[in-house]
Amino acid sequence: MKLDVTTNNMKVLECFSSETRVRIIELLNGKPYNIGELAEALGLSSAIITKHIQKLEEAGIVSTENTVGKRGTQKLCSLHVDQLVLVLRTAAADKPADHGGFTVELPVGQYIRYEVHPTCGLASFDKRIGMMDDPRYFDDPEHTQAEHLWFGSGFVEYRIPNYLVGQAEASSIAISLEICSEAPHYNENWPSDITFSINDTAVATWTCPGDFGSKRGLYTPPWWNDTQYGLHKTVSVTKEGTHVDGVRFSDVQIGQLNVKAGQELRFRIACPASAANCGGVSLFGKRFGNYPQDIRVTVTV
Repeated sequence: MKLDVTTNNMKVLECFSSETRVRIIELLNGKPYNIGELAEALGLSSAIITKHIQKLEEAGIVSTENTVGKRGTQKLCSLHVDQLVLVLRTAAADKPADHGGFTVELPVGQYIRYEVHPTCGLASFDKRIGMMDDPRYFDDPEHTQAEHLWFGSGFVEYRIPNYLVGQAEASSIAISLEICSEAPHYNENWPSDITFSINDTAVATWTCPGDFGSKRGLYTPPWWNDTQYGLHKTVSVTKEGTHVDGVRFSDVQIGQLNVKAGQELRFRIACPASAANCGGVSLFGKRFGNYPQDIRVTVTV
């Protein structure tokens, strides 16, 4: 898991300011422990260990499970993530642009049009929105509150605010988001050909390897039990072509997209039924999954 070192992620960063919490992580690296075993190993009370475990669990570093023990129910603790990469200097595409460029974030629920087919649905941070597998609920007024949405085939399209002025024309556009395939419940071996388009021009088709749910998402709410998180992907269109995470995917250049002042900007995420791997799409907002961001768009001039 990658994590930007910002004040938005203090819950995670604060976990490493305590020697006790670091020692707990060291112990859990070997095997799961219950609260009593951790207390005995560290020479502390079970009440103190419980408080530390709560902080580690809130940060998504540790997960717990109530199991049957020798003396009734016990809380078994284990590491939830294998590694954590701290990002001190973000890539240029993730920084606010200057010289007339701009950066905006689009909530995943604020699409302007859609065509989706089951399995499909929406969820806010607090609840499911409408009925599952009924595309009509993508018109529900609450869809703008969605932090997670999914569909088996089809598309969602967003309007990007265009803050370019005068004669300014974009030299690049970068769009980063958390995304994966969509399988019933989840299936980590479920490839999906996902096509990204800007202003009706397909810029890249990327094959996601699966729909991830075996580990809990760092920001996924506790009540949610299906797909947990996606992969963080950045689609960049420049004068040289289109890249996904720095890998060239197509020859489409920024000049072909008509990104200039006064022109509408539209971004579409699609998995057509005709795709070789029609494995659907799952999208995550800043309060779902592993990355605290919505669909982030950076336009430079």
